[in-house]
Amino acid sequence: MDQCQNNTIQGFYIMGFTASGTATYLKFTGFLLMYVIALTGNMLIALLVCKAPQLHTPMYFFLSNLSIIDATYVSAILPKLLSLTLTDYREISFKGCITQLYFFVFCADAEICILICMAYDRYVAICSPLHYSMTMRKSVCAIMSGCSFVASVLNSLLLTLLTSTLSFCSSHNISHFFCEIRSLIILSSSETTSTEMVLFVEDICFIFFTFLIIMVSYVCIIYNVLKICSSAGRLKTFSSCTSHLINVILFYAPIIFLYIKPRPKDSKEEDPLVSLLYVAVVPTLNPFVYTLRNKEVIGIIVRITKIKSSR
Repeated sequence: MDQCQNNTIQGFYIMGFTASGTATYLKFTGFLLMYVIALTGNMLIALLVCKAPQLHTPMYFFLSNLSIIDATYVSAILPKLLSLTLTDYREISFKGCITQLYFFVFCADAEICILICMAYDRYVAICSPLHYSMTMRKSVCAIMSGCSFVASVLNSLLLTLLTSTLSFCSSHNISHFFCEIRSLIILSSSETTSTEMVLFVEDICFIFFTFLIIMVSYVCIIYNVLKICSSAGRLKTFSSCTSHLINVILFYAPIIFLYIKPRPKDSKEEDPLVSLLYVAVVPTLNPFVYTLRNKEVIGIIVRITKIKSSR
């Protein structure tokens, strides 16, 4: 098998989404709108949670964490996508690619961990409400959040180091719109069996088992909700979970489709389109999912807007 040194690699070429003429400007406009909405919307939520004392609760603490992750997520990937869409300059340096890969894995792992924290918060709130204030103390929430970020940093570092040691001789064309780890492994001329085994274990632990844990928590939540006598009470109790549940479905569905399935050696044409859902579309929709269905957040936004307009 052909071997080469990584220091001879100057960079890669991101193939992205092919378009010409008017379609190029339409795609650029769409990607730009998603980036602006995702960045401003998520940072607004994080700032709102920080500034409004009414939102200093475990649920909104984890939501602010999620918003910061989503803002980082889109900032690591969409600016390069915007550049190559408009200018057709597809080259990315080896270090730039590895850096983008690191933030991609970190944000994906961190989002999964925070979604689990949010699921646990909803589980305690509904299934054990009398112990909620004791169980979800500020110190406990801080530890849960801290452990999520530390685990994500370490796991991202592991996968990035494994990928950076691979050799790339035969092709430098990435069949994706960013430096996605499996696309890089396909390009590698090194023996990738051990790396693929690590990824397989990662997929099972970080995707399948975490999704299973969240679903089990919701089974318990639904069971407890059904024990509530009044239909209005059931609806009100479960409505506190709907935003999180929508987020989980939107985030996990494309990831499970991409990673928890038999995969051929060559990259599927639909993979970039499916990846766009959890990389860009979900972070764009999250601010709407958590605000449009939440009267408390909307009320605070309205009050702040009125105060500023009256000055």
